[in-house]
Amino acid sequence: MAMTEERVSYTLDSSLETIDCAEEKATRIATELGFGEDEVMQISMAVREAAVNAVLHGNGYAPDKKVTLGFERTGSDLVITIRDQGKGMDLSKIPNPLAPENLLKTSGRGIFLMRSFMDVVEIRPSQTGTELKLIKHVHGPTAGGKEASQ
Repeated sequence: MAMTEERVSYTLDSSLETIDCAEEKATRIATELGFGEDEVMQISMAVREAAVNAVLHGNGYAPDKKVTLGFERTGSDLVITIRDQGKGMDLSKIPNPLAPENLLKTSGRGIFLMRSFMDVVEIRPSQTGTELKLIKHVHGPTAGGKEASQ
């Protein structure tokens, strides 16, 4: 995504390849937008976790269901949207990964990680799928098109 582009989106299959593809696209776009190495890793991991949730939990690997992935630069934010075509989710049933009974589980930390890595995480479940909006504030040389003050 060149700096002049404001928005790009992809329609992806419900497969393991989609998870890697989503992470690679996030890494490339975050790097091109000038995020630092740590922020690129955080953005990439958040997108990977969101893609895992969309493919596995949302669409259940169904070949007829798609995952949409969008990247948008709005002012001083990178806004990433991931949407599946599943049955939606009940946010109240997501277990707390920090609860003692969940500490040793090998799954169930995706949303927790997304919230740790991104500045804003919005989850919008519906009967026709779940939409995740991940927002990372742009700092440094690309923020507002000006050099950051040192």
